[in-house]
Amino acid sequence: MSSDAAIQIEGLGKLYRLGDTFEPRLTLREQISRMVLSPYHRLQAVLRGESAAIAGEDFWALRDFSLSVSYGEVIGVIGRNGAGKSTLLKLLSRITEPTEGRARIRGRVGSLLEVGTGFHSELTGRENVFLNGVILGMSHSEIAAKFDEIVAFAGVERFIDTQIKHYSSGMSLRLAFAVAAHLQPEILLIDEVLAVGDAAFQRKCLGKMSDVAHEGRAILFVSHNLEAVQRLCDRCIWVDGGRLKQEGDAASVVRAYLEHGEMLESSYHVDRQSGPDDPIVLRNAVVLNANGEPCDALCFGEPFSLRLTWDVATWMPGAAVDVHMLDASERVIFATSTRGSDLDVKAGTVETTCTVRENVLLPGDYSVSVSCMRPPRTWLHIVKRCLRVRVLNVAFPGKRLPQLTRDALVSPATEWQLRRNSISGPASLLEPAERLESHELQS
Repeated sequence: MSSDAAIQIEGLGKLYRLGDTFEPRLTLREQISRMVLSPYHRLQAVLRGESAAIAGEDFWALRDFSLSVSYGEVIGVIGRNGAGKSTLLKLLSRITEPTEGRARIRGRVGSLLEVGTGFHSELTGRENVFLNGVILGMSHSEIAAKFDEIVAFAGVERFIDTQIKHYSSGMSLRLAFAVAAHLQPEILLIDEVLAVGDAAFQRKCLGKMSDVAHEGRAILFVSHNLEAVQRLCDRCIWVDGGRLKQEGDAASVVRAYLEHGEMLESSYHVDRQSGPDDPIVLRNAVVLNANGEPCDALCFGEPFSLRLTWDVATWMPGAAVDVHMLDASERVIFATSTRGSDLDVKAGTVETTCTVRENVLLPGDYSVSVSCMRPPRTWLHIVKRCLRVRVLNVAFPGKRLPQLTRDALVSPATEWQLRRNSISGPASLLEPAERLESHELQS
C-alpha cells in the first residue's frame, strides 16, 4: 500500500444472486417432496405463461475494480443509475462485504450514503451527534469542541433537543452532513444525498467539502451533478456496468461520459402498478413537439409538452406534480409544479400535461426529472432523469438562432429600444426628438 494512500482498492468485486430469498430449514421429508414436485411446479408456471427465469441468477454489482486514493484528493464518481457507484461506497463503509478482492483503508471513515445515515430516530439531534462521534472513534471532549460548529452549520439550533423522527428530510440531511464533515474523519464518503438539500445548502456543502480536502483528508464524491464534480474534484472515475470504465481529470472524464450518449431515454415506461407501499407510480412519460407528436429533438424556440401518465392507488388531496429540466451538467434550468393550482391527483389512471409555450432552451441536450409530493415535504414518487430531449441548432419558424451564447443557460426573446434625442447641432440636421427604434432580438 502506498505510503500516502488513504484507500487502496485491488480487484474488488461484489456478487449478488437475484431472486434469493430466505427459506426456513426443511425436514428430510419436505426436501424430498420439494425435489419430486419441482419439475411439476415449473411446468405449471410455463403453462400459466409465467416467467421461466431461474431464481438465483448471478449479478456482479462491482467487478475487478482497482483504485488508489491519496490524502487530500477529492475523487468524483459518476455513472448511470445501477452502474455500481453506491455499491462501491457500501463496500468501503463496511456495510457489506466484498465477494472478491480487497480494499485497504487507512484512517477513520465518515459516510453519508443516504439522508440521516447513522441516526437513531428516537434520539435527539444532540444525542445523535455524540453517538456518531463515538462511532467514528472520537472522545467526548473532541465532539463537544465541535458541537456548536456542527449545529450552526446545520442550522437546527432550535430543534437540536428534538427527536430526529420529527425532523424533515432536509433537516436530517443538514445535520448528517455537518456531523460527517466536522467530526474529522480522515476519509469522507458521500453519495448522491446533496440533491435533497436546497441550492443554498448545496453550495454550503460544496464549500465545506473543499475545505475538508484542503485539510488533507480524502473524499469520494458520488454525484449526478456534473458541474459540481468538475468544480470540486481533482480526479474523476466513470463507473459503468460495475467496472471502472475511465479515470482521469474531471473535465475529460465528464466529457467522455456525456459523449457516450447512453444515459437517458427519449421516452419512459414501467410495468408497475401503485399499491399500499407506492400510492402513486409514474407509468409513462413522453416529450411532445409543437404538433403534439412524440419526439426526442426540438428546434430552437419550439414549444413542447411533457405528458405524464400516473397510476394512483388512492386519492391524495394536496399532492402536486413537479418537473425539473436539467442541462448536460445537471444544472436545473427551470422547474414547474402543479402546486397552487386546482389540479388534484385522483385515484385511477391520471394524465398530466405540462406545456412550455415559450421555449428558451439553448441548443444542447437536456433531461427531465419528475416527482410527486404532498406538503410539507412528503415525497410520494421520484424519477430522476427519466426523459431526454435535444434542442437542435435549427430555429423554429418565426424564431431566430441566438447570436450570443457565452456562459448563457437560456435565450429568452427580448425587445430592444434605441432612443435618439439630439441635443446639439444645426436645427435642420436634428433628428426628431424621442424617436424610438424597436426590434425583437434573441439575446
